[in-house]
Amino acid sequence: MVMTPAISRRKFVTRTGCLALGAPLLSLVGCDQGEFDEAISFGGPTMGTSYNIKLVDVGSEDDTQDLARTIDGILDTVNQHMSTYLPESELSRFNAADMATWTPVSDDTMTVVERSRRLHHITGGAFDPTVGPIVDLWGFGPKGGRERIPRPDEIEAAVQTVGLDQVESASEQPALLKTTQGVRLDLSGVAKGFAVDLVAEHLDSQGIVNYLVEVGGELRARGSGPGGRPWRVGIEKPTLGSNKIQQVVDLGREAMATSGDYRIFFEQDGRQYAHIIDPSTGRPTEHGLASATVLAPTTLEADALSTALLVLGLEDGLELASELEIAAFFVARHDGTFKTASSPAFRSRAEV
Repeated sequence: MVMTPAISRRKFVTRTGCLALGAPLLSLVGCDQGEFDEAISFGGPTMGTSYNIKLVDVGSEDDTQDLARTIDGILDTVNQHMSTYLPESELSRFNAADMATWTPVSDDTMTVVERSRRLHHITGGAFDPTVGPIVDLWGFGPKGGRERIPRPDEIEAAVQTVGLDQVESASEQPALLKTTQGVRLDLSGVAKGFAVDLVAEHLDSQGIVNYLVEVGGELRARGSGPGGRPWRVGIEKPTLGSNKIQQVVDLGREAMATSGDYRIFFEQDGRQYAHIIDPSTGRPTEHGLASATVLAPTTLEADALSTALLVLGLEDGLELASELEIAAFFVARHDGTFKTASSPAFRSRAEV
């Protein structure tokens, strides 16, 4: 998902039990009608998508007005720093800078880049926030519109500008530098997760112990939902227009993110080309893995790792998840239907 310029904000504060999440791949499930008076929900537009906060046992709706304004400010600050659409954002200035020119950035942006660097390393490059030039080449970027297979020489040229090793960091300033002309950073895949983590940390600091935070489908929970029950989230079956649940997960004090390849694609000569790009080949993945869900301590990690596992495919993704003790759930296409698989860490804590 992309982060677009801020749009007019109309916040809402309501008593709620189970509202649908803003994410296309996840939804809240399992609430009873009688629980609708046990939670407060508020949210609004942010980062080109939406956010939703659900709180239990926090007093009146009036008590949440200041909290909502503070959370708006947290989200706006992340967007101002890391949007690729705002021309004066830190990321836009880095992307526009010439090679070997240091671009000053905030501590938050540096934190996200360095955490992304670690995730890039442990996934063998499957997660790469510099993959934007290839995404654009295939027509899946902000401009869109190019629904054709690029020429091999175009793909090769784009691949040369991809790789987080071509971005240097100076933590003492802090600042970023590109070592190859044309390298771009797009942190939208983890910036929303980072924003969720910041909001969750703020709620913790306010002594709030029962909450669910969601920004553009990235989730982090703590405590219990309405009725003292766990926060129950359904992973969508990867079929367009069905809205059926493939798997239900009870969230504790953890984060959750799902990546899927079945929402954004184009067809040519009877074949589908999805927006999930393998940075190593410069081409959309073709291994049949439809979605990957990750549970992790932070939403930034869950988001990045779900993307990486989807890029790797079922066999390699399951191997990596098992090796790194990642709680992961996979849905893959198989003989016209779907098969599921999960890592040992997921099986040890998920509802089966």
